Amino acid sequence: MRKIIIFIFLSIIIISACEKDDFCVQNPITPNLVLRFYDANNREALKSVSSFYIWAEGKDTIFENISADSIYIPLNSLATETVYNFSKGNTINQFTIKYTPEDEYISRSCGFRTIFNEVTFISDNTWISDFTPEAVTTIDHQNEAHVQIFH
Repeated sequence: MRKIIIFIFLSIIIISACEKDDFCVQNPITPNLVLRFYDANNREALKSVSSFYIWAEGKDTIFENISADSIYIPLNSLATETVYNFSKGNTINQFTIKYTPEDEYISRSCGFRTIFNEVTFISDNTWISDFTPEAVTTIDHQNEAHVQIFH
């Protein structure tokens, strides 16, 4: 009888200690920078970049020998600047993104995400002939292109 009482008591403690799991259903990811590539002669037409390599300054290659008209690249949330090298064939273009990171609280289950404010873009324009815009107020999503690059 004593064992049964101890078993029931422990069972009640274990069951009452359970807490409902929190699941993050909002998908509050820190947004990537979205780039779209266009034809410099026909600014409305998408144009893929072939033999395309992308790497962050001092880091490993993110994309290697791809062909794409659109890419998503991460920004460093612990810094105020990220420098990428875009290589098309043997020509390298340095693309600098400057910003002010801001942590945004979502919920207890989701935690924080980083959004980027006062974003500016600088390019040395070797194989990239132009890009728009030169500045963006905030990057808080990745539903559409933030920068259009013409080559």
